[in-house]
Amino acid sequence: MADNEAEKPEGESGKRGFFRRIVPKSPNAAIQPVPVPPPPPALKKDRTFVHFFSGFLSLLLVLGLLGMAGTWFGYTHFMAPGPLTSDKVVVVKGGMTDVAEQLAREGVIDSPMLFMAGLQATGRAAQIKAGEYLFQKNASLNDIANTLVEGKAILHAVTVPEGLTVQQILDRLMENDILVGEVNNPPKEGTLLPDTYKFTRGMTRQQLLDRMAQEQQKVVREVWQRRGPDIPLKSPQELVVLASIVEKETGKADERTRVAGVFINRLNRNMKLQSDPTIVYGLVGGKGTLGRGIRRDEIMQETPYNTYVILGLPPGPIANPGRAALEAVANPSRTRELFFVADGTGGHVFAETLDQHNRNVQRWRQIEGERRDQAPAPDMAVQKPEGDPAQTAPAAAPAPAPAAAPQGKGKPTPPPRNSRNAPAPAAPAAAPAPAQAAPTVAAQPAPQRPAPVDRVAPGSAGGAAGDPVAGTAKDPLLNRTFDLNSPKTVPQLSP
Repeated sequence: MADNEAEKPEGESGKRGFFRRIVPKSPNAAIQPVPVPPPPPALKKDRTFVHFFSGFLSLLLVLGLLGMAGTWFGYTHFMAPGPLTSDKVVVVKGGMTDVAEQLAREGVIDSPMLFMAGLQATGRAAQIKAGEYLFQKNASLNDIANTLVEGKAILHAVTVPEGLTVQQILDRLMENDILVGEVNNPPKEGTLLPDTYKFTRGMTRQQLLDRMAQEQQKVVREVWQRRGPDIPLKSPQELVVLASIVEKETGKADERTRVAGVFINRLNRNMKLQSDPTIVYGLVGGKGTLGRGIRRDEIMQETPYNTYVILGLPPGPIANPGRAALEAVANPSRTRELFFVADGTGGHVFAETLDQHNRNVQRWRQIEGERRDQAPAPDMAVQKPEGDPAQTAPAAAPAPAPAAAPQGKGKPTPPPRNSRNAPAPAAPAAAPAPAQAAPTVAAQPAPQRPAPVDRVAPGSAGGAAGDPVAGTAKDPLLNRTFDLNSPKTVPQLSP
């Protein structure tokens, strides 16, 4: 008790707190450290969720790093040059998987999985288009994907020259092995626009014909709206009809408006057009050519298209005219010319009166006569019986067929007849030539080329009476290397 009382300070024996004076119990107690109170009892907590969450974050971090590395590797490979060592054409069809496997077989890509992954990652898997494609050398997966998605397929071309009939155009399209399908709805004559058309592999022939018809309707509307106010044509259809005749008469660009002017003047004067291509069309229709000259008995043969018989325009076009011919008819040259005839250079010479025209015809006959004289001898000579006094001299014969005269369309133009609406000339084209005097031995002229039976010349307005090269290797419609619109000279006929 005494010890406890001694530990309490005076006046503060019952006081506790910060100011309480601690009095050691004894010297030994003074040198002993004060014991630290024990910690409070620990609360028990469940650490399972914490460990799981920490592990999950660690896994995500690892996966993220791996994903970034994979993405970087895939992107680098997707944009890197591909395995193609040269340009290559591949016809692609099917879905994404089929396309990837096909490209891998063709050596265009080296990783179909990465290619499909790239399409999926960019959202273009469903946008690839079938077709024929040209893949460039070392094209990357990205380049190939862009080509397939944008549909940059190879474009093929087919050229339809001016002046072909619908049947000739159909024959040309059927020969093209890039186009497919049959023609279910053949177009009418004159409803197709001649031009060069581009298309992709697999396009149907009917689709291309429909496109050509749409282009023709568009061009005819435009030209008809710009037509001259005084042309005697009542409808766009009549514009096409006359343009088809102009197209068949000349292929020279600088002559179309003058030829159109001649026919317009004839219509205004109520004269027959007398165009030889209309005779041919009336005889063979869409076949295009006779393969020979027009015979004398065919000139006045009654057909709906023969403008030597009918007055005015035929009931329909005789070919498919181009834009230039349509423009020429809509705005022809303002002249008084009523005739034209070949000039020997591939063009024509025009005349206002029949007398002028007759003189032009005589000049043309002189030109073609000189060509006959310069022609080499034929392979087979006419044998005459012994004792024939004329065996040393050429026999009198009908006027031989004219030599080929280069025309804009690549067709020879024989000398024309005179207008049936005017008096006949003094020397008709079909009259037989007078007998020639026996030549001297020194002269030895080259034998004349034998004339085809009953071959006649074309009409007064000009044009081609027939086509001696039709069906031969020199036929411009069969010779794909000959441009019908170029001013090149047509190959001369062999004797």
